[in-house]
Amino acid sequence: MGFSVTILGNSSAKPTPHAHPSSQVVNLNEQYYLVDAGEGVQQQLIRRGINPLRLRAVFISHLHGDHCFGLFPLIATLGLEGKRTPLDIYAPAPMGDILEYHRRYFWDDLPYEVKWHEVRTTEHAIIMQNNTLEVWSIPLRHRVPTAGFLFKEKQPGLNVDKFKIEKYGLSIAQVVAAKRGEDITLESGEVIHNEELTYIPYQARSYAYLSDTAYSAKAAERVHGVDLLYHETTYSIREAKFAKGRGHSTTEEAAKAALKAEAKRLIIGHFSSRYKDHDALCAECREIFPNTDIAAEGMTFNIEEKR
Repeated sequence: MGFSVTILGNSSAKPTPHAHPSSQVVNLNEQYYLVDAGEGVQQQLIRRGINPLRLRAVFISHLHGDHCFGLFPLIATLGLEGKRTPLDIYAPAPMGDILEYHRRYFWDDLPYEVKWHEVRTTEHAIIMQNNTLEVWSIPLRHRVPTAGFLFKEKQPGLNVDKFKIEKYGLSIAQVVAAKRGEDITLESGEVIHNEELTYIPYQARSYAYLSDTAYSAKAAERVHGVDLLYHETTYSIREAKFAKGRGHSTTEEAAKAALKAEAKRLIIGHFSSRYKDHDALCAECREIFPNTDIAAEGMTFNIEEKR
């Protein structure tokens, strides 16, 4: 059961010759979700071997161009590629008005439905769920209304030990009951407790995306225990005053957020174009939170199963 994050863009504000604005793809069991859509996202998807038609939904953190300017041509291209099923877009207001404007002037013959779902940036709430996944909004601190996203895999159901099925001669009905968490009474009258028969195949995993934001202890608390945390790291620790004025975080603050969240692993991105050496920024984070890596473009970070 795969759970991974592929980085499409990790720069802030503007594209450069070697970097693209914020965008990444979450893949849970071959279900693909786009998180932010900076300029050039279509080309980045193609370069990374991800078919845009496989995207189930798009999550936009806020309405700054470096996080959403790539969405509108992507929607048009999906129509040209033959998409017929709806595309769900989760984003703050007034994204609905923006999408309607594009529909009127550019997408009048779009062969599929674009469905906007408002993300209320002051609420910590489930905004999407299906059989395998919950997505939560995380209020963030930025210059415009902004939300992060927490992707939480749903806990898998109980499995029944095949050896125990044979040992006790369990019927199909008894196996089904055990999977529901029930104790089983044998024909002899012996009661077999559920914990002897069943096991959880793996522990549910999680991924949190916190960008753009100034340091927020509350946001870190809301993703407590997360397996993989992406936190914006726009500036070096030496630019703390400037970062605060722009509603962004430094290396030190990203690392402190990871500590506060007791995250298993931190990846950093949304770098200012002033920095050519991202390794130096990573080193600053590692002084506080050693298990830190750069969210380099093209990299895929796998969240391993926990048994």
